[in-house]
Amino acid sequence: MAKYAWTWNIKPECIDEYVKMHLNPWPEIMQAHAEAGFRNYSIFQNGTQFFYVFECDIDPLEAFAKMEDNEDCIRWNKITSKMIDVGGLTEDVSAGVNFLPEVFFLA
Repeated sequence: MAKYAWTWNIKPECIDEYVKMHLNPWPEIMQAHAEAGFRNYSIFQNGTQFFYVFECDIDPLEAFAKMEDNEDCIRWNKITSKMIDVGGLTEDVSAGVNFLPEVFFLA
């Protein structure tokens, strides 16, 4: 199973709400991620920058695509996508995801 990571900046005025939502995610969102193939998913915060790290059973873009039609994910993303500082992107925020290369791992 491969491991993936990326970062996003969250608008400063949205940090508290973004953190609150992720500390108490909807059960439907957790289930959708699991069914799409996401495993060992963590989010780390450094000020306004958030680091997303996860393992995936399949290609991560395929996993994200599996959730595109999920009504709960659509509702969640409608809320959270407004919080993300995507540097001018106004359409699909996932288009702003660039996976980071892993440069070190200790098992």
